[in-house]
Amino acid sequence: MLNRIKGHPHYYKALHWGKLISITGSAQIIIQVVGFASGLLIIHLLSVNEYALYTLSNTMLGTMTLLADGGIGTGVFSQGGQHWQDKEKLGVILATGLSMRRKFAIGSLIFAVPLLMYLLLRNGANWLITILIVASLIPAFFAALSDSLLEIFPKLHQDILPLQKNQVSVGIWRLILTGLTIFIFPYSFIAILASGIPRIYGNIKLRKIAETFVDNKQTTDPVVEKEIMSIVKRVLPGAIYYCLSGQITIWLISIAGNTASVAQIGALGRVSVLLGVLASLFSTLLVPRFARQKSDFKVLLNQFLLNVFLLIIVCIILVTCVFLFSNQFLWILGGNYRGLNTALVLNVTGSCLGLITGFLFSLSSSRGWLINPYLYIASNLLSIVIGIFLFDISSLMGVLYFNIFISVVQAVIYSSYTFVKIYKLRSV
Repeated sequence: MLNRIKGHPHYYKALHWGKLISITGSAQIIIQVVGFASGLLIIHLLSVNEYALYTLSNTMLGTMTLLADGGIGTGVFSQGGQHWQDKEKLGVILATGLSMRRKFAIGSLIFAVPLLMYLLLRNGANWLITILIVASLIPAFFAALSDSLLEIFPKLHQDILPLQKNQVSVGIWRLILTGLTIFIFPYSFIAILASGIPRIYGNIKLRKIAETFVDNKQTTDPVVEKEIMSIVKRVLPGAIYYCLSGQITIWLISIAGNTASVAQIGALGRVSVLLGVLASLFSTLLVPRFARQKSDFKVLLNQFLLNVFLLIIVCIILVTCVFLFSNQFLWILGGNYRGLNTALVLNVTGSCLGLITGFLFSLSSSRGWLINPYLYIASNLLSIVIGIFLFDISSLMGVLYFNIFISVVQAVIYSSYTFVKIYKLRSV
């Protein structure tokens, strides 16, 4: 029977996928468990006010990173997918992408830092704490400028093991540093710094991993920059909009609500960090394969539908588990956040919808299919205006319902657009 199984035409394909999923899945489980443990330390040891500042700061770090990218990562991924077997060309693409990122980082800091300082001061931080928090974001921000680009090339070659080992080591060092420092200094800027320093270490290791596939002696190329910039021009308006809409729940409740609500939504978000396992599995294993496929209608349609259906089923199972065991999850978060059962389920539901939307965007953009940003922004702005009238954005529950509403609209837009782009290949 074993010989018959081994002789099956799909045996080696199944074995290959089994190895990839087991390596990526096991590593991501470790990464998320370690990250979850670090998050729990921070939740339990920081006061509600300090955790609110921590939540605002991490939200703004995400905004800064998105603005510094502006679509450059999408352009590098798209270009890399076309030349993934050419080491010299990949070196040129990487050098060009890094150069563009550094330029965009300046504009990101000019926009984000004043806004972060305003939000921190409005939510109870004094000037000294505000300055310390802004300074503590620097290591994580500068690491983010390159690590997401460097990861592209191992992913394209499906060399997953070194990538996962590096992420595990970064997570472990984060837990160690958090544990050593936050017990003595329970401040938000210490927690942020403990998260950022290991990312610098991981970034150095990631460069060595990328060198296996990339000729790092190459320099920037105006032609490649023009190709990437053509994608950036289509992505950047949407990225700027996403910086506003993607973090809008935190921003709205920090302005219209109160500090306790900011801390609550931040704490509930720690449960959603478990979605990182799914995000990494799908982005590491499925998106690069979709990017490398030839422009065949049937192949792309089947792969697209299968990928999305699989993610939806897994998300439904996850939300059901959170619903059934909400008391247990809230007990883990601590006494400050008990009684938020419905809010927890709504938060995870919104996070799952956000994950699906992000996956749809990754599939589409990996092929260089980018929706008209102005059409996307206009439709989403309309949904935001409608959502503000429909829901009470000064309350935690209202903001969570608002977030789900916006995520549904975005998922419908991206799924429809990607399907249309695939359908057009039928006539080619």
